[in-house]
Amino acid sequence: MHSSGSFMRQLSRKEGCKFTSRRWGEGDDSGSSFEANLTQMEEELNMNVNGVVDHNGLQVLKKRVMVVVDQSSHSKHVMMWALTHVANKGDLLTLLHVIPPSQKSCKPSSCSTHLANSLGSLCKAYNPQVEVEAVVIQGPKLETVLNQVKKLEISVLVLSQKRPSPFLNCVSSSRTEEFVEQCINNAECLTIGVRKQSKGVGGYLISTRCQKNFWLLA
Repeated sequence: MHSSGSFMRQLSRKEGCKFTSRRWGEGDDSGSSFEANLTQMEEELNMNVNGVVDHNGLQVLKKRVMVVVDQSSHSKHVMMWALTHVANKGDLLTLLHVIPPSQKSCKPSSCSTHLANSLGSLCKAYNPQVEVEAVVIQGPKLETVLNQVKKLEISVLVLSQKRPSPFLNCVSSSRTEEFVEQCINNAECLTIGVRKQSKGVGGYLISTRCQKNFWLLA
């Protein structure tokens, strides 16, 4: 019997590898431009909801939000942003951690499983009104994310856009930006790239298919 609020299931790929998923259950002109961009983003979020029939037979609109997570602090900031800015009461937040296909073992490592579970527990503790699910799966990152968006009927996909650094490998940074851009252009849902600004500036830079590097102060 599962512990309270815990639901375990297996996801499998064609290669036969099985992966764990855990769910935490119920339990200037710049001012006018800012307002217009914010209103448009809110309208996009409201459009990407799914109708769910509750126990009284009434249709309730819920979003299924997915955040691609990893071990970085950037990923954690974006996860919390999605929890506070995108997910509402009753919505489902799915945390997807993708293991590179180069890893030999078919089973998710204990480190990956611990990461997904700890982030899921953090979200559930911060906002108990949002249902949280953590998924660990192995495969090509872009293909895996796009497939899971379609399979799970995701309403909103949130991705971390890391701030370019002169100390990091330029090729690696370019690949990350390319991944985010490809998801924004190809995912079958509203996709949001989020980059936390430096402490001196504050806020976040938001990118969608229609808006690029939109500064959100909150």
